[in-house]
Amino acid sequence: MGGPEAGGPEATGRRCGVLGDPIAHSLSPTLHRAGYAALGLDWEYDAHRVGPGGLRDFLDGLGAEWRGLSLTMPLKREAVGVVDDLTERARLAGAANTVLLEGDRRVGDNTDVPGAIAAIRERTGAHLTSAAILGGGATATSVGLALADLGVRSLALVVREPARAAETREALNGHPGRPDVVVGILDDPAPLEVDLVASTIPAEAQDHRLVARCRAAEVVFEVLYHPWPTPLAASAGDRVLVSGLDLLLHQAAVQFELFTGHRAPLAAMRAAGEQALAARSAAGDPRP
Repeated sequence: MGGPEAGGPEATGRRCGVLGDPIAHSLSPTLHRAGYAALGLDWEYDAHRVGPGGLRDFLDGLGAEWRGLSLTMPLKREAVGVVDDLTERARLAGAANTVLLEGDRRVGDNTDVPGAIAAIRERTGAHLTSAAILGGGATATSVGLALADLGVRSLALVVREPARAAETREALNGHPGRPDVVVGILDDPAPLEVDLVASTIPAEAQDHRLVARCRAAEVVFEVLYHPWPTPLAASAGDRVLVSGLDLLLHQAAVQFELFTGHRAPLAAMRAAGEQALAARSAAGDPRP
């Protein structure tokens, strides 16, 4: 990787950013800017508020200096119909959290999948065969695909209404590993007897009954990073805990390398993220 065409060290003054709505809370600018600073890159990375239906117009307005975009709610699935090409993992997920700008071509990718794999493996090398995912949106899909890549063969999607998990279930059924996918209900009191439980739902949806259902899981994966800790994360105790910052960091590192052509300086990016979260907590910032 490298060179001006690939956004390598010779390409200066390049621009990247994160899009979504809401977006002011995003730590992505903090992580990417820390990476640029660590490597001495003259690049910019900013947050841009873009709501549903607005991605195409934003892309159409970009100049040649733009190299890549990170996408969050509600644009990950919208991106699939806007880009020119999709990587295989984005196609399988039916969602793209990344747009790589290569001249006139817009390539959609999904770095949540490798990011989730790296985040889990950073915390545990345990053999995982079963998992439950709370929620059924685009992030749940990516986490489920990552778990299937790690060898999980039994996946439960736990949602308020089964219809909300339809797209995610379809995507997971398309994984080459053919995991057994079932759909459960959040209000069901039955314990979740799984190796890992991953939550993609808001902290306020994690009541004491739901947290109690998750106690059997040896690994807790909370995709949120603020507010922290969520009720589920706080209940982890001496179990393995994979945090939302772990996921954000590792998926951002893959984006960083795609955009710049350089290996991501993980230590610098993590330190910046931890510092920013500590400052938010100290200030009592209530943003999700």
